[in-house]
Amino acid sequence: MSHDKLDRLMARGTEFLGTRWAIMGGAMSWISERNLVSAISNAGGFGVIACGAMPPELLDKEIAATKAMTDKPFGVNLITMHPDIDDLIDICARHEVSHVVLAGGLPSGKSIDRIKGNGAKLIAFAPALALAKKLKRSGVDALVVEGMEAGGHIGPVSTSVLAQEILPHVAADMPVFVAGGIGRGEAIAAYLEMGAVGVQLGTRFVCAHECIAHENFKKMFLRASARDAVPSVQIDPRLPVIPVRALKNRETENFSAKQREVAAKLDSGELEMGEAQLQIEHYWAGALKRAVIDGDVESGSVMAGQSVGMVKREEPIADIVKELVDEAAAALSNRG
Repeated sequence: MSHDKLDRLMARGTEFLGTRWAIMGGAMSWISERNLVSAISNAGGFGVIACGAMPPELLDKEIAATKAMTDKPFGVNLITMHPDIDDLIDICARHEVSHVVLAGGLPSGKSIDRIKGNGAKLIAFAPALALAKKLKRSGVDALVVEGMEAGGHIGPVSTSVLAQEILPHVAADMPVFVAGGIGRGEAIAAYLEMGAVGVQLGTRFVCAHECIAHENFKKMFLRASARDAVPSVQIDPRLPVIPVRALKNRETENFSAKQREVAAKLDSGELEMGEAQLQIEHYWAGALKRAVIDGDVESGSVMAGQSVGMVKREEPIADIVKELVDEAAAALSNRG
């Protein structure tokens, strides 16, 4: 099967990432660590370490361990609201990480300047056209357009709508990767034809042999359909909570209780808004760890995108990447 057309459409993305294929791994806390990240990069994609709530010393060790497992490019995803964001950026620089992804809100000018000043390429998330244009003006090198079909923290707009809104106005000027709900190569082909230079997938990689997620976590993925991956509900409008998409379980009720607890502390003055939001983030980190590492898939959070129904078996990362690439190439060839 010829991959010529796929190569042409991915050319800007592969050049930007330094990879064979412009397929980024989504940064999933507790999951996107050295084993999965190095496997994605070794398979020709672009692995991304999920720093999440890691302290600086842990990220330092994770980057070093990943470099020992691959000589291919990989990136690091940092959360903008992390209290040690400056130290984390410095650690990435010390390890000469080639690409830094900033998530969890608009990056500050200071963070942008520090990352680019260190020589790294900077990728950010654009949840709307106006923000995409703002990020471009701010000096961000590439964008990820991620729709609400994704797992973990999500926005309110679908991938297909965001792609139509943003790609025609931005894609000619900077590399744009599309994410959210992508489970097959035919979707990759479609977004490339719309102007994207590549894609980002998370859910599709969770049941890879190289993924350290607990067997119970993977079993839930293999049994789930798209409709089982639902967003969390905001209980108190005074407490801004970014919805999280995960598989339905008892954790849904637990999160409602946690929101009420934090909102009460906010009302009493015990917490300020910034600290309240951090508590919610730390809650999610803990709930996800219980599911991913400990295998508690009832009181833990089984974060998954709606593409979970397309995850049918455990298999090596290299096989997943090859299948996606072959499907995309076939779809492009069939269109002539």
